[in-house]
Amino acid sequence: MVRAIIEPNYAAWRDKAREMLGAHVRPHEVDWCDATQTGSLMMEEPGLPRFVDPSEVKVPAEFLKLAAGVCAHTDERRFAILYRLLFRITRGGERHLMDHPADADMTLCRGWTKAVGRDVHKMHAFVRFRLVGVNEETGREQFVAWYEPEFRILRMASSFFEKRFAGMDWSILTPDECAHWDGHALSFSPGVSRLSVPDADAHDDLWRTYYRSIFNPARLKIQAMKSEMPMKFWKNLPEARIIPDLISGSSLRVEEMLEEPERPVKPMPNNEYIKALHARRLQGPGES
Repeated sequence: MVRAIIEPNYAAWRDKAREMLGAHVRPHEVDWCDATQTGSLMMEEPGLPRFVDPSEVKVPAEFLKLAAGVCAHTDERRFAILYRLLFRITRGGERHLMDHPADADMTLCRGWTKAVGRDVHKMHAFVRFRLVGVNEETGREQFVAWYEPEFRILRMASSFFEKRFAGMDWSILTPDECAHWDGHALSFSPGVSRLSVPDADAHDDLWRTYYRSIFNPARLKIQAMKSEMPMKFWKNLPEARIIPDLISGSSLRVEEMLEEPERPVKPMPNNEYIKALHARRLQGPGES
C-alpha cells in the first residue's frame, strides 16, 4: 500500500495522481490522506519510481473540470474514487468513460460536483464585504468578508470576486482558507476563526436599506425565500436582521398598497418609433 498525504485541493491531488499514474500504482494500492487531518502522525512514502512520463498521459478536458469540483467536496472518499476514474480512463481501456453517466463512480462524482456548484453560487450571492480601512500608500479601500461555505470552494469562487471587485483590496476569510486581493495578485492563507472578522460598519446599514427597498410583501413566499437564501447563511448577512420584521409586517403593507389610489398612466413618449411599435401591437398579427 502506498500512502499519499496531500493538501485537500485539486492542484495537490493532480500532482500526486500524476506521480502515482507514472509509477503504475493501481487504485486499490493507494491510501489517500488529508494532510490537514493526519498531522505528523503519518509519514508519506518515499518517492516512487517513474515508468511513464506523466506529461504523456492525456485525459479529456471534461475530466479535469470534474476533478476540480470533486476535490472541492469534503467526502473522504473523493480522492480515491477520482484516482480510480483516472486510472480506468488512462490505464483501464475505458477512454470514453465520461460518456457513461450510469457508471457508479461517475454518478457519485457528478453528484459531488453539482453540490459544489450550488455552494459556489451561494457564495457569490451571500458574501458581504465590510470596509476596514484605506491603504495609505495606494489610497485603495480595504474590505474584509467572513463566509462559511459547506465545501472547500474558496479557490473556485475567488475569480468571480477578483473580476467584480478589482478596484478595491479585499480579503475573504473562511474556516478552511482565506483569499486576498491587492489589485495585482490573488493569494491564499490558512483559515481563521469568526473572531478575526471586524464588527459591523456603515455598509451593513446600506445593505439593510437596499434589501428593505426591494422587498415586495405582495410576492412574499417564505418557503421559496428560505430555499434560495437558506437560514444557515442568515447569521452572516446584515440584511437578515430585518427579515423577521419585514415578514411580520407584510400583511399590513399589502393592505396599505391595495388602499393606495391608482397612479395615473403616464403618456406615451413622443417618439415615432415607439408609436409605430404600439400601433403594430394594436393591429394584431396578419393586419397591415
